[in-house]
Amino acid sequence: MTSPITPTVALATNAAATKPALLSIRNVAKTFGRNAVLRDVSLEIAEGEFLTILGESGSGKTTLLRIIAGFETASSGELWMETERLDRQPPYRRRVNTVFQSYALFPHLTVEQNVGYGLRVAKRPADEIAQRVAEALDKVKMTAYAKAKPSKISGGQQQRVALARALVNRPQLLLLDEPLSALDANLRRQMQVELKSLQREVGIAFVFVTHDQEEAMVMSDRIALLRSGELEQVATPREIYSRPATAYVAQFIGHTNLLRGEVRGGVARGATLAWPAALPDGPAVFSLRPEHVRLARDGAEGVDAGARPVRVRGRVVHRAFHGATELIRVECPEGLVLMARTAGGAGAQDELNEVELEFSPSDAVPVHNSLERK
Repeated sequence: MTSPITPTVALATNAAATKPALLSIRNVAKTFGRNAVLRDVSLEIAEGEFLTILGESGSGKTTLLRIIAGFETASSGELWMETERLDRQPPYRRRVNTVFQSYALFPHLTVEQNVGYGLRVAKRPADEIAQRVAEALDKVKMTAYAKAKPSKISGGQQQRVALARALVNRPQLLLLDEPLSALDANLRRQMQVELKSLQREVGIAFVFVTHDQEEAMVMSDRIALLRSGELEQVATPREIYSRPATAYVAQFIGHTNLLRGEVRGGVARGATLAWPAALPDGPAVFSLRPEHVRLARDGAEGVDAGARPVRVRGRVVHRAFHGATELIRVECPEGLVLMARTAGGAGAQDELNEVELEFSPSDAVPVHNSLERK
């Protein structure tokens, strides 16, 4: 079943997208033998933007990062940094630095020696090295640990040292390849906030690679979602969540209910449901987030038909407690299954086996049915 909705990978309309483009990725493709890892990827990164490349394993996100850094060569396409053709430059000439997942700190060197290593290799004057190392450590709040060895500091502090080592070279663009994945959950959440704050402070563009949807939503100005080497959608976190372009995006970012049906005469019908939909006649797919599905309330009578809630009865088959909320799974007639997010700790509801759910027609967002391709 296909949908009349056309997918989009257009740039989001936000402050970051209106700034001058720092990096332009133009029709980049990469193949390894017969395996196409990237397919015609085009993307612009603005000055000072925090852009996350998000995708599951094998989507091509790390390959794209390595092409930007110069560690891989694109099979076709171009990279431009402002007016300079970047993909023709060797890695050491690019104003791009990379922070890897492993941090790769030298265990026998102190923090300040690790940070200044690249400057020493470049044979910069000693006084310049000392000044730039001090500035970089100050930015990441690691001045007090300048004389410490990596084994004597925490994982989060090692992360900051790796960032300082990248920043000391004064790059125009910083690439981060899943740098938080080795941290425990609490430290990871703390570092998400700190890393975003640091990016705002230093004012340079960050391209962050992750497979973690929550991490991308928390940190990014925009998210570029890759699927099988192609861009599925590029948008702000709020837009990519509330207005997903495709069914794949809707399912990959958070939880959703995919409602499949047929539109006839401005009315969508699927299973036992019917609601107004301003779409051309034909098959359609809608994304309905669980927080927009609620236990039915009184008072729908007399409401305009276009705004009247859509209601359906069903049996609760599973509850997942999430603290302030619960995610319930409800089996409805004709094989329809709906997830609803309700207030947590509502003890009176624990015994309910049958419920009536409702949602507003405007909360059912039409999406392109991309699940049947690739």
